[in-house]
Amino acid sequence: MQGFGRGRSGFLTEEEKADRPRITGAFLKRVLSYLVPFWKQLLLVLLAILMATVLRMLPAILTGRIIDEGLIGRDLGALVTLIGLSLGVTLLSNLVGMLESYLNTWVSQHITFNMRNRMFRHLQGMSQRFFTSNHQGDLITRMTSDISGVQQIIAGTFTSIISNLLTLVVAAVAMYQKNWVLATVGIVIVPLFALPTRRAGKTRWTLTREAQERQDEINGILNETLSVSGQLLVKLFGRENYEASRYEEANSQMVKLNIRQSMAGRWFRVLLGTFSSMGPMLVYLIGGILMMRYDAALSVGDITVLVALLGRMYGPVNSLLNMQVDWIRSMALFARIFEYFDLPQEVQNAPDAVTPDAIRGEIVFDSVDFAYEKDRQILHDVSFRVGQGKTTAIVGPSGSGKSTIINLLLRLYDVSGGGIHLDGTDIRQLDLAFLRRSIGLVTQDTYLFNASIRDNLLYAAPDAAEEDLIAACKKANIHDFIAQLPEGYDTQVGNRGLKLSGGEKQRLSIARVLLKDPAVVVFDEATSALDSIAESLIQDAVAPMLAQRTSIVIAHRLSTVLSADEILVVEAGRIVQRGTHAQLLAQGGLYERLYQTQLGVEEGENSPQPK
Repeated sequence: MQGFGRGRSGFLTEEEKADRPRITGAFLKRVLSYLVPFWKQLLLVLLAILMATVLRMLPAILTGRIIDEGLIGRDLGALVTLIGLSLGVTLLSNLVGMLESYLNTWVSQHITFNMRNRMFRHLQGMSQRFFTSNHQGDLITRMTSDISGVQQIIAGTFTSIISNLLTLVVAAVAMYQKNWVLATVGIVIVPLFALPTRRAGKTRWTLTREAQERQDEINGILNETLSVSGQLLVKLFGRENYEASRYEEANSQMVKLNIRQSMAGRWFRVLLGTFSSMGPMLVYLIGGILMMRYDAALSVGDITVLVALLGRMYGPVNSLLNMQVDWIRSMALFARIFEYFDLPQEVQNAPDAVTPDAIRGEIVFDSVDFAYEKDRQILHDVSFRVGQGKTTAIVGPSGSGKSTIINLLLRLYDVSGGGIHLDGTDIRQLDLAFLRRSIGLVTQDTYLFNASIRDNLLYAAPDAAEEDLIAACKKANIHDFIAQLPEGYDTQVGNRGLKLSGGEKQRLSIARVLLKDPAVVVFDEATSALDSIAESLIQDAVAPMLAQRTSIVIAHRLSTVLSADEILVVEAGRIVQRGTHAQLLAQGGLYERLYQTQLGVEEGENSPQPK
């Protein structure tokens, strides 16, 4: 009875039942489309499965001859020959099984390889809207667990169905060739003993689900309390004992569930094992009666073969009874993957996209409207021009639409109305890679990879020479700091640059943009979270960039935008004021209120004088 009660549960969760995909011909055709390129290898897999299945049955059939000809017939030569043949067939079946396993793994690995590559490229092409509206964990799950599950489907579910069906067919044919009466008796009773295993499986599945929920609770406690920020909070409020007690309680419940899960259905399986032995016993009983009273041609070997073949049928029948659930889960996995493949890429290259030889840097927003959602307009009729080599600052309250303007310029989103032009060309007609290569962005939340300083800098220009890298860092006021580090430019920055201060990360970000050498630079709240010393260092680094390039500066601190050629004041997605610092102060209104709120009298004493 091996195989009973093993493997995945034969029952669907309520969530799985609710999300059960609708299987249509088109859906199955799409699933099969991933297998078609490997049809030759799959054909070899099928042949290997068929050959291995037949070969695995031969030792059971040869057992009958070993008993009749070798043992009962007292023929030592036949006994040795048949045993040797049985061993040889067993070895050959194992070798064929190994070949089938290799081919199966090769096909499934290559299918998932292609699927991962396609999914990654597809997700890379999604707009920023997709990444801000979906959980990062869900994206990673689709890329890893879901696609890895496809490998298990191909190497497991599909081939398991074929292998089990072939095993049943071959075993049934072999049994009927021996004796149709005993074959019928054996085949009729197989499902009667396999069906009750589903009851034990249901109990185990309920406990498994409860254990998973408890494990999720434990993982949540660990993630919250052992993270850098969580552990700091625990220490600051002296909650170590409380968190330890909470973990111990959850851990205790987990242990109890694991014990119940391990023991669930044991007595049932003991009874089932006892009852299942009745199958061979019935074959022996009826076979004995037939052999002794009705069918002299039926031998002891024949009955032994029938019992052995009957035993080979238990596992496949049990597996096939639960196969519906595995099939639904497999199709649901494909449905989840297809769901992401079917998401449209909102921002794409135009069919006739152009790549100019050079960019001067003139930017024009022409009556731009934008909405993240249809019923929530963010920008309303925004129009302005940034001349070549000029600096335009954008200020306004939080949520007024300042960063949205930059997102549209970089085509992280596309405008809902109006247009944005770079050197007279609508940016939707420019090659997307060229557009983003022409614009350098420094944000408040500087992102650094968990790699060395050098790797993070070269991300902008992989082929940059060492002298160019050092020159960029000197301009960004960060070279002296790097040179003092024990490992210099090979220093690891940690996850998201955790080993560096905010000002150091910002200066690295500026150096990275300088290495990129774009025609247009954008600073989005780049100094809002820094102290005055770090802000001064960054402003010294920014000044040369602004003097040489077209630039847009978004700032919460008005002290950083006083020297801009033009300042745009944005409120509720509209430009409500524009002019120089002095002109805006003279106008009064929102800019003056922001100025008075942030700087007051001290601004006149400490900040640089306006132009």
